[in-house]
Amino acid sequence: MDALDREILSLLQQDGRATMTDVASKVGLSLSACHRRFRELEASGVIRGFSIDLDLDLLGVPFEALVFVTMKAGDASAVAAFEEAVSTIPNVVQAHRLFGEPDYQLFVAAASKQHYQELYDQQLSQLPGVQRLTSTLVMKTVVAHHAPI
Repeated sequence: MDALDREILSLLQQDGRATMTDVASKVGLSLSACHRRFRELEASGVIRGFSIDLDLDLLGVPFEALVFVTMKAGDASAVAAFEEAVSTIPNVVQAHRLFGEPDYQLFVAAASKQHYQELYDQQLSQLPGVQRLTSTLVMKTVVAHHAPI
């Protein structure tokens, strides 16, 4: 991957709907050369796909919390059971397994404080293998998820 590939990726990360013609003109390549590089980036797996960035407020789930999960045990079966179960909860927007303590960080979106409390009591605290949950509320997103290109 060279500087032109990185520039193409940066432009697409900023605007996934940019046309290949626009990207080619901004990076100084012909349309065919830019498209070839794009296809190579897809084939290599660097570009995994395209998605949309949804506004949680407008979707009716403006209450955002980070939930830190400490597991009772860290064996393979406990980890697999937890990960399978947590992946079925629609309000868990993102989940990360961590090194050290705690074991997981979940990003949860809810309709309200009451809705979050219900999710916490009825689903999150009932996940297999959970020893302790600790929550903190999101005040503001300062840097949105992006790849360092």
